[in-house]
Amino acid sequence: MKNAAALPADASPRERILETALRLFYADGLRAVGIDRIIAEAEVAKASFYRYFASKDDLIVAFLRLRHDRWMQWFTGRLEARCAEQGARLERVTEVLQEWFEEPGFRGCAFINTMSEGSVTGEAVSVVQSHKDELLDCLVALARRAGHLHPRRAAEEALLIVEGAIVRAHMTGESRAVSETAARMLARL
Repeated sequence: MKNAAALPADASPRERILETALRLFYADGLRAVGIDRIIAEAEVAKASFYRYFASKDDLIVAFLRLRHDRWMQWFTGRLEARCAEQGARLERVTEVLQEWFEEPGFRGCAFINTMSEGSVTGEAVSVVQSHKDELLDCLVALARRAGHLHPRRAAEEALLIVEGAIVRAHMTGESRAVSETAARMLARL
């Protein structure tokens, strides 16, 4: 899952701001990245920034929405491909996560990281919750396809395993061991 798309030469100021925020917020965190740095690296005027985003909080919400759209598109596409190749099982999730864990610049889940910084409120928290709800829905659908008797319960348990695996892979850098452990746990559901 690439964190930011390559910008075309004719990218609008808004696109440059969002792509820069996507890269910097994910790499360095929300608190560590200031508006002035985003403006400088996006090569836009301060007035242009404020034309599109009234505040850093507005940019954070836009960042979270864009990250959600891209990550879910990538994740569901890769998961569907794995299931088509090898059958629908909850363990397929860890195979997809392993791909992500091995990417240069992997820094965990942008949504978990956002909440762990403790500085977001309001709409940003709603976007984070919506992301996790959609991920849960994806896991419910997979559990149903895999024939679980209680797909919602299996998906809720799977989500805890998935989120724990993401945090552990980020913390330890031992992505292969984390993925293997998570796969064993998911197989037992």
